[in-house]
Amino acid sequence: MGSLSIWHWIVVIAVVLLLFGRGKISDLMGDVAQGIKAFKKGMQDDDKVAEKPAEPVKTIDHNAAPSAARSDVGSKAV
Repeated sequence: MGSLSIWHWIVVIAVVLLLFGRGKISDLMGDVAQGIKAFKKGMQDDDKVAEKPAEPVKTIDHNAAPSAARSDVGSKAV
């Protein structure tokens, strides 16, 4: 009772074709195909954007000597 035979599927397909018609189903499938293509193209565009770096990495040289030493660092002014 839980499984559907081939006759059940034929009846279901016939009802769907009568309700929607052959033209609307083919239009719907075409829209689905266009949606899938657009999704795949969008995913490829995201990969291309992620691969190219936005700007070069900046580094800070910690070995440079300070130009002027401050004596008031850490002291409290009263």
